[in-house]
Amino acid sequence: MVLANAGSILLCLARPNRCLRRSFAWSTALQTLEKRAAYFQPKDGLMLPPGTFKDKVAFITGGATGLGYGMASALSQLGAAVAIASRSMDQLQKSAKEISQNTGGQVLPLRVDVRKADDVAEAVDKLVSQFGLPDIVVNNAAGNFISPTERLSPNAFAAVIGIVLQGTANVTLDIGKRLIKEKKGATFLAISADYAHSGSGFVVPSACSKAGVEALTRSLAFEWAQYGMRFNCISPGPIETKGAFSRLDPTGQFMDKFIKRIPAGRIGEVNELVNLAIYLMSDYSNWINGQVKNKTKTTCISVLFTDHVNINKQFYSVISSLSRTYIYIVNVTTKCDKHDSCISILHAFEMHTCSDYKTLHSSLKSLPSSSISLFLLFPFHLSHISF
Repeated sequence: MVLANAGSILLCLARPNRCLRRSFAWSTALQTLEKRAAYFQPKDGLMLPPGTFKDKVAFITGGATGLGYGMASALSQLGAAVAIASRSMDQLQKSAKEISQNTGGQVLPLRVDVRKADDVAEAVDKLVSQFGLPDIVVNNAAGNFISPTERLSPNAFAAVIGIVLQGTANVTLDIGKRLIKEKKGATFLAISADYAHSGSGFVVPSACSKAGVEALTRSLAFEWAQYGMRFNCISPGPIETKGAFSRLDPTGQFMDKFIKRIPAGRIGEVNELVNLAIYLMSDYSNWINGQVKNKTKTTCISVLFTDHVNINKQFYSVISSLSRTYIYIVNVTTKCDKHDSCISILHAFEMHTCSDYKTLHSSLKSLPSSSISLFLLFPFHLSHISF
């Protein structure tokens, strides 16, 4: 496995006995999780019958990748005409072609920046001219990254608020007003996060935005029910998708801690979220309105990201300046006052193939462990956003 693609981290303290104890403890914990997860295996396939969404029109923001792609595929498979929207037309066209080939349904790619109301209006105009007003609207577009809040610029904060909260408002208001004018009902679904309720350090703009989305959901569920519209929200907990995990937990170390708190002993899968979503979007759930469906009632995801408080602040400066295509071995030496650290890059390896990994492994074995206090093998797949 190529570490640069897997987004993994190796943390190895120099003291062999401590390493051994920690390895044994994690091995035992992992066996316990696997045993528990064996009772809760995910099921493949869709739970609703074919034709559930026949003659329905669906509009999905962030529909070209990840959860949005999964929901678009399911809706198309069950008979809906689907429009997927995001900022990258290349990715949209690729995804639309794939979904259409797999399901035989109509899939319309729409380039839109949800932060801009004019962009949204133009995209909805194209949707209406092609398919008509939507029966289903999924606000799934998101933007997020890990950062100490004091490092955020106003623009970085506004970027997340603009995509998640303002973008949801732009789509909802534009389509909602058209539906009211035409006296047509519809179902709206938003994708939130557990920390919208609990709060979380290091993802503050996203936590604020998602909390606003949930408030919008509950508010319009009451106000616009008179127009035949339903509003619900899913806060699914961690589900691994390409892109999201590389930005939020590129090392995997925080998910390793968090997964121990999940009763099922594993994180969710895209298809499991999709089945809940299509149920809430279908007529089988007509009586459900104004609900935020949480994975769990416990404080969970906030703990995951708040653990970043244990990372030395200099670390963020280092990772923001390094190449994404390299693995770095970093030596972190804590000074006597325990409030400052010296970070030095010992080696850098460009990672593309398995042979590169073998070279890295050989180099690791040759390093004198007595001189290293901490190894960090870090693939830098973080978004390069100016904080």
